[in-house]
Amino acid sequence: MSDTLIRGGTIVDGTGAAARMGDIGIRDGRISDPAAVDLGTARIIDAAGKIVAPGFVDIHTHFDPQLCWDGLATPSLEHGVTTIVTGNCSLSLAPVKPDGTAKLISMFQVIEDIKKPTFDAAVPFSWETFPEYLDFIRGSLGVNVGALMGHSAIRYYVMGAESQERAATTEEIDAMCRIVEEAMAAGALGISSSYLDIDENMKPVPSRFANIDEKIALAKAMAASGRGLWQVVPYIVDQAQVDANIRELGDISLAANIPCSLQPILAQPGLGVEEQLKVLAEQRDRGARVYGQTMPRAFDMAMRLSETSMLLYGYPKWKAIMDLPLDERRAAFADPANRAPLVEQMVPRSRGFGIAAMEVGDVYSDINQKYRGRKLAEIAESEGKAIGEVVLDLANADNLDTEFALIGVMNADQEAVARLIDHPLCHFGASDAGAHITQFCGTGDTTYMLQHYVRESGRIPLERAVYRMTGEVAEDWGLTDRGTLVEGRAADVVIFDLDKVAITKNEFVDDFPGEARRYMRRATGYEQVIVNGEVVYDAAGYKTARPGKIV
Repeated sequence: MSDTLIRGGTIVDGTGAAARMGDIGIRDGRISDPAAVDLGTARIIDAAGKIVAPGFVDIHTHFDPQLCWDGLATPSLEHGVTTIVTGNCSLSLAPVKPDGTAKLISMFQVIEDIKKPTFDAAVPFSWETFPEYLDFIRGSLGVNVGALMGHSAIRYYVMGAESQERAATTEEIDAMCRIVEEAMAAGALGISSSYLDIDENMKPVPSRFANIDEKIALAKAMAASGRGLWQVVPYIVDQAQVDANIRELGDISLAANIPCSLQPILAQPGLGVEEQLKVLAEQRDRGARVYGQTMPRAFDMAMRLSETSMLLYGYPKWKAIMDLPLDERRAAFADPANRAPLVEQMVPRSRGFGIAAMEVGDVYSDINQKYRGRKLAEIAESEGKAIGEVVLDLANADNLDTEFALIGVMNADQEAVARLIDHPLCHFGASDAGAHITQFCGTGDTTYMLQHYVRESGRIPLERAVYRMTGEVAEDWGLTDRGTLVEGRAADVVIFDLDKVAITKNEFVDDFPGEARRYMRRATGYEQVIVNGEVVYDAAGYKTARPGKIV
């Protein structure tokens, strides 16, 4: 690895300090004194007029399967992200027994919308333990990976089907703790759990059957390594339970002396945001470390009956048909015998977060062209139809490829969002990148932060925005060898033109294994993305270097 000198840039070092002009040296994959760089052999990068910052950290992704064939975790690096955290929401790809892969796949299908054909095509399950999974992806990474262990995966591995029926025995908790200790020794970052999620049978996932004794035991086993974080999804459908979840996180944090994180906290009327912040503050005042995760973008999403959609999980007949292979699904949605029960089941939901609030996006048949851009509720009213009839008629005319888009409904108040993403008890990073890929592209929040909140609106100063995406989360999540441009730290560096940084429109692309398509958001304005001292992405595209590490 040759030395590198990044010359003449505006350095925003990730500590929150004021920007300064200067040079950055890199030696042996770490930030070094620029005066020590051998100019005779070093790679020189001219950063004049550009911002030089630490690589961004995305703390909430579901790239676990994708890393099996795509060690770049595309398109993360295109948005300046050099470290991703996987294994959130109680799900990881290990530990898993050979006869347990089907269950794990089914939970990923329901919770993260990653299809079984994708697993069949590209996830070999040639491992059983968590260290073996880390060894499988290690060496092919272009991005750094902080890997959380899924509580539901651990519980199912030890208890099998009974993990979704009862509390664990002392012996079972001890077995789970040994798994955690082994994984932490191999480089795991922490544990994720869930108070919310359901499986393919609409049954609570294994983590939801754990009592507080089990959670604290696992947290202490994790903390014995000297680091570790506990991440959860709260029961967001009931405010009282969310408050109780946050308080329990406070108990876990104090008992094991660890940080805890919950996702998401969204700026949406009626979702109890102020109450959640109040309860977070109560935990801080107790001495606990409990943080919310929040995102800068409106939580827009799309639905195509040819793909997957979490918006249909609450409609059993719709979900049953969505679970069918595509050809059978097309026949079932077009079958007149299914129409009445499907229409009857799809009733509008409250708070605007539902199918009635969607508008028609991409269409493919001539008969559907007139509907583009119109809300489903408005179409239903003007044509005297129920919402379910509108969805079926448009989708069937397009061979189920019609795009129904929920836009500007959730997390859309930009002033309120700005307050959340700058709040001291919230971490930047509820992206969900790598999951729900047929509904939205979670990657790109870092670019949107710079484009909208820093450059266009000026709501957040550049130094503050960079700190929130780098040094702050790196410190709080135990990634203490990176996140700042301080001498001796890992050389994860992003160089960008603040005047040009921008995010592209969503594209629906066909580049995923296993009969899957996905939404993609690309970026402009990034000149160089450096991971552990090596350029992995620049304005010309991806490079061959794969210097990513398990962190």
